[in-house]
Amino acid sequence: MDSRVIKGKAKPRGKFPHVKRAGDFIYVSGTSSRRPDNSFEGVEVDEFGTTNLDIKKQTGAVIENISDILKEVGADLKDIVDVTTFLVNMNDFGGYNEVYSEYFSYDGPTRTTVAVHQLPHPHLLIEIKVVAYRPEA
Repeated sequence: MDSRVIKGKAKPRGKFPHVKRAGDFIYVSGTSSRRPDNSFEGVEVDEFGTTNLDIKKQTGAVIENISDILKEVGADLKDIVDVTTFLVNMNDFGGYNEVYSEYFSYDGPTRTTVAVHQLPHPHLLIEIKVVAYRPEA
């Protein structure tokens, strides 16, 4: 089995890899819109401290982060067979679903979406983990 922390991605907030290959299966740990500098895509804070969180931008950034991680192990989004999504607020489901459908369709991965009380940072609206299948070369 091959486990990796991907250089150039946000460092995991614990002792776990971004990705682990087990034979032909690839498991990507829960991924957010966090950037390597610990800022977040889809978060704007004005000079008064008013915060605007954008589920669409965060969803796109999460999927792009997952795509980058998969590329590091020779796979891509089309290899994903299962998606588990964690939303802090189910009122964001529509925006999440809209962006998700730009990447995946009915012939794509199976999917489960659940609401959670909170994620590891108050600016996070979404986290996604995936399982991909790509035969080893």
